[in-house]
Amino acid sequence: MDLVKNIAKDFFREIDDKSREFFEFVLPPIDLHEENDTLIVTVDIPGFDKNDINVTLSSNVLSIKAEKKNDVNGRIVMKQRPRIIEKKMILPIIMKEGKEKVNSEILTAGAKIIEEERITPYCFRYVIKCDDDLLELAQKIESVEMTEILSLGKSLELVKDIGDASVVADQYSLNNFNGTHGIGHTRMATESGVDIRSAHPFWGYPFSDVSVVHNGQLTNYWNTRRKLEKIGMRFMSTCDSELIAVYLATKIREEIDLEDAMKTSLDDLDGVFTYLVATKDKLGMAKDYMAAKPMVLYESDDLVALASEEVAIRSLLPHEIDTHDPYEGEVKVWQA
Repeated sequence: MDLVKNIAKDFFREIDDKSREFFEFVLPPIDLHEENDTLIVTVDIPGFDKNDINVTLSSNVLSIKAEKKNDVNGRIVMKQRPRIIEKKMILPIIMKEGKEKVNSEILTAGAKIIEEERITPYCFRYVIKCDDDLLELAQKIESVEMTEILSLGKSLELVKDIGDASVVADQYSLNNFNGTHGIGHTRMATESGVDIRSAHPFWGYPFSDVSVVHNGQLTNYWNTRRKLEKIGMRFMSTCDSELIAVYLATKIREEIDLEDAMKTSLDDLDGVFTYLVATKDKLGMAKDYMAAKPMVLYESDDLVALASEEVAIRSLLPHEIDTHDPYEGEVKVWQA
């Protein structure tokens, strides 16, 4: 009987620990909004005394730290509320002098600025003529303090941000985009923070002519990431989805066909996942051998549509359609 009690006690202690770890990871929720030229930050930190919360701003990095004093008397039966919260967030602020330095680095790299446009207070879009190595250009641009490239390439344009999908679409004027194919993603964070870096789609730095969206979890993320970093590949986030983009970029860099690269990913990547990939002239999908993550496919003579839920496809097409679920371990590639 004592053994059963001890097992139950350990079990519930583990639940308490995991619950507390979860809340310490996801909290605090943060809202950002603009009023004229002012950025307003709203943060909810329930259960902490105001004197135990420390907020600092260094350049455009907001740091929030809160630590609760252990002032409970008596025997603790359950303890799931977070004790420590620590979060850092890059605020969407671009300094004028930073943009001028970026322009200077672009010209120094031997590139020519054809067009530049301010999309949001913190995001600029450039059209650049560059005949040299894109990696060297990327390194020069990111040598400017607090500057980060979201995508860089010759055929794909990658858009990612935080917020409701319709808001992001309006910000970046997605309705004005023209092309043969595209992929998109709305994210519920499970493995990493909620920030622009961790938003989908992902690309293989600096080869954005490969772009990936993913649903699932990769269990060999860190081991595979370290292998890719040893051969010079770079990661922009700690989101496991990015690994797929970097993996495929590495294979394509080795002149391996996209479909073959996707097939090897089913063996090299562990976990449960489905993903879509876009290149300059191809669209592909892959589903792991366990097929635990949903994907629905509609295919006709002039249209291919894929989604996690059938209702997403039906909302775009006015007529009755037939869809099916790709089978386990399936890889398909379409020519755009």
